Amino acid sequence: MIGRDAASIKSAYGFKAWLSFFVLTCSMILQSPIGQAQNSLAAALQQQSEFLPVREAYRLDGALTADGQLRLYWQIAEGYYLYQHMFKVRHADAPAPANLSISFPPALDKTDEFFGDVSVYYDEADLTAALPDDATRLTLAITYQGCADAGLCYPPETEHLLVDVVTSAVTPTTFEREPPGAASAPTSPNMTLLLALGLAFLGGLILNAMPCVFPILSLKVLSFATGDPGEHRRHGLAYLAGVVASFVLIASVLISLQSAGRWVGWGFQLQSTGFVIGLAYLFAVMGLSLSGLVLFGGRWMNLGAGLATAPGTRGSFFTGVLAVVVASPCTAPFMGSALGFALTQPAFEALAVFAALGIGMAAPMVAISMSDTARRWLPKPGAWMETLKQVMAFPLYLTAVWLLWVAGKQSGVDTMAAAAAGLVMLALGLTLLRGGATARIVGLICMVSAVMLGSVRGDATTSVGKGERDGIVAWSPERLQTLRAQGTPVFVDVTADWCITCLANEQAVLFTDDMSRAFEAAGVTYMVADWTNYDPEIGVFVREHGRNGIPLYVMYPGNLQAAPTILPQLLTANIVTEALASVSR
Repeated sequence: MIGRDAASIKSAYGFKAWLSFFVLTCSMILQSPIGQAQNSLAAALQQQSEFLPVREAYRLDGALTADGQLRLYWQIAEGYYLYQHMFKVRHADAPAPANLSISFPPALDKTDEFFGDVSVYYDEADLTAALPDDATRLTLAITYQGCADAGLCYPPETEHLLVDVVTSAVTPTTFEREPPGAASAPTSPNMTLLLALGLAFLGGLILNAMPCVFPILSLKVLSFATGDPGEHRRHGLAYLAGVVASFVLIASVLISLQSAGRWVGWGFQLQSTGFVIGLAYLFAVMGLSLSGLVLFGGRWMNLGAGLATAPGTRGSFFTGVLAVVVASPCTAPFMGSALGFALTQPAFEALAVFAALGIGMAAPMVAISMSDTARRWLPKPGAWMETLKQVMAFPLYLTAVWLLWVAGKQSGVDTMAAAAAGLVMLALGLTLLRGGATARIVGLICMVSAVMLGSVRGDATTSVGKGERDGIVAWSPERLQTLRAQGTPVFVDVTADWCITCLANEQAVLFTDDMSRAFEAAGVTYMVADWTNYDPEIGVFVREHGRNGIPLYVMYPGNLQAAPTILPQLLTANIVTEALASVSR
């Protein structure tokens, strides 16, 4: 009992209550003789039992009224009270769970140390909730929260009632939330498969301009300026095959994971620190290749710039694969709604949307490879291309540094340092492979050590999350509901350190001084859901808003009955300012 109640107190809003309990319990134990430790523990248990378990402090009963409404009656123990603003009745088994309308009896005004000026109920709370007109049998989730006058505040509690309107029976029940991915996410009623295909195609087109993709493709495009047009067309088609095959493969893995009950979205692979470090190594090696410090033979398919000139069509195919891999941190406009719709559809339709995304991404390259006019507009090869190669190496180095930073945010600074040392060993190993037999052996040892260093994991608790910035609140479903129940509008930013679009929006718009003042003036709480590491609750939240990737920006009015507004994935100051004006108090 002590362990259970202590956990409840610690997770509650009243830190004073937790501290008082801790000091009281410790003092009782320390003041007792060692030989009477068992009696001391019993005394501590007796003292702790002064605070009742939550369902003993608040006993819930339900019944149907003559006019078809649900009566909810709480018998409240003496010295305890319930908050009026924390009551919530939700249709738990509906496809899109919604809060039901509640009628409240008069309440007492109270100045509370946890919520300030509030309305509360002592002794009893007798509410009525309006049931849906067409309901015959439904499961309701009843949420409430209360405190004790002695200083303990319980976290929000949820009970479930099974309501049979036909027989007028209301019985307690257990309710397990449907596993993520098992139900359809809500989507726009105007979204069709044809529209989703079109949006995915446009999103794929825009992906080519993203900073994570452009350096990889620029040199490949320039290679089309000269040579046999027929060969260029074959390379363009091979590139298309590589892009589409990669997107379909990622979609297949994503759908399989969701079917297994693990809710993941676009870029899910970047939630793995090992994948992030591997991607950093890849970018660094490509940069070394462009700088001429590491040279690969044809059998390595010349990663980086060499992919543009590899013999046959294999190089072009793997250029497409590589482009998709490096595009994974990016989410282009139109992608979010299209992919969110795709994953609510059967497998064939879902894969078709991902294929359309790949076709859109490959379209510019294929068009240039097919068009003589487009190729004539390309600059002619010359010595300047060698300079361009040298310049293009540095964005790749910077990308590798950024990915190491992401790994550090995920798994701690020790992980980042070990991976950086691994990059040095990798560069040394690749350099030594060009030497004699002894040098090649040492080079292989260096490369093995690079892999081992890349697998080192530090203490993730040393990294500082975005939710710890000044003026920003870390997201949780309970905290979001509490703020809205208090009438506070909330802006939820679902982001991740590996999401380039998220970082661009934050630096250009959301984290500026002017925007911080705008949030404060509008009385809107800024809440961050950080999805850098896998979090199933955030995955469910993203899915509930009809999206399959991030960034996701949701503006909630303070009124619980008002619908939230989903903002575009690319933000401007005007977009956010208008959203703030729509909910400002």
